[in-house]
Formats: sequence, structure tokens, C-alpha cells
Amino acid sequence: MGGMFCHCGSANKYRRLDAKLERKIIELKTSSSGHNKFKSINGIILRFPQFREGLKNIKDVFEQCDEDANGVIDHGELKRCLQKLQVNLEDKEVEDLFNSCDIDESKGIQFNEFIVLLCLIYLLAEPSSSPDSTSKMGSPQLEATFDTIVEAFLFLDKNGDGKLNKKDMIKAMNESSPWEKSPSHVTESRFKEMDWGRKGNVSFREFLFSFVDWVGIHADDEIPVTGS
Repeated sequence: MGGMFCHCGSANKYRRLDAKLERKIIELKTSSSGHNKFKSINGIILRFPQFREGLKNIKDVFEQCDEDANGVIDHGELKRCLQKLQVNLEDKEVEDLFNSCDIDESKGIQFNEFIVLLCLIYLLAEPSSSPDSTSKMGSPQLEATFDTIVEAFLFLDKNGDGKLNKKDMIKAMNESSPWEKSPSHVTESRFKEMDWGRKGNVSFREFLFSFVDWVGIHADDEIPVTGS
């Protein structure tokens, strides 16, 4: 695990988006009233195959948005893609999302970055006002996958402040089997993979990049054909 992404750039450039995500996570944590489908870190790990299959469905969306088929989505392609998805975001918000997900600063969104970007958009976007629109992303299956990823983060966010710290991680990793505590170096390693700027806390955006890495989504993965 780890090593897939270049954690480039100053943390300051992410501050506005991360603060917005933090507020949204706190709102979700409050509204959930403590109810969560996950009871242990093992429950999250066991769902990795389902996460992997659910996230692979994004490949079709990515290919539709990548109009010139060069393997990355530029600013114009992203803007047109969001219009097709009927996602309502201001230009500045789209710009913030683009810059925050283009972590290798290649001026284009690659597939793994696109997974994170879509999940962030799903979390932040308001539902369409169109009477014909029944979902924010046009794909209930994809939305269900994103909802489950958010629940995984909410499970790890033990104090409900919208971000993860090392204490949260240790508590989550030992919650199911307190008599079989995870070695401290394992917890330390997982936390360091997420805490890019060594700030001592992890935003939902940082968690997403690491989570996609852990689940094992790669741009060249083959998508199984049903019935084959």
C-alpha cells in the first residue's frame, strides 16, 4: 500500500476545500446519530472487493469525459462533464476541486484522481432542482459506493470533528478486538500514508486518496464483462 501518489504542493492550497469538507462531514456525523454500518476496521477491509467493483464503474464516466482520449481530463473537459452530470457547482468550486485533486500538478485529472474528485463533488454538490433528476450523480449504484466510503470515514472519525487523528485510528483499529491490538507500527504506518503534510490530522480528501490506493483501483484494471 502507498506510494501511488505524489503528495506535492503546499497544504495551504487545500485549506478552503478541506474546511468545507470538514463542515460537511460534521453535519453528516451529527445527522447519523451514531448509526453506522461499520462496527470494526475489519468490516471495512472485508468490503474492499465491493468497493473495487463499485469504483470501477467510474471508468465509463472517465472515458466519456476524456474527450480527446489522452488519459487525463483538463479544465474544459471537466466543466462539460459536470454539465452532463447536471452537477451544480460554481466555477470557483470546480477550480478548487480540480487543483486539489490534481496532486501531481500535471494540469490534468488522471483516473485515480477522478475517482476522488467525483466523490468530493458528490459530497458537496446540492441535488439538482430539475424535477426529472432523482440523484446527484445520475447513478444510484455509484452514489451507494460513495455513501459507504463516507460511512467508513465517519467510523474512523471517533470524536466527530470532521478529520482523523492518530488517536482515532488507534481506537478504530483496536475496537473490534481489544485483546488483539494492532501493533503500534502498523497504525503509525497507515496514518502516515494519509497524513501527507505531517499535520497530525487527516482530511476527508487525504483519506480518499489513500483509500483508493488501499482498495486497489488502477487505471489499467480490466473491468469484468457480465456473463463472460
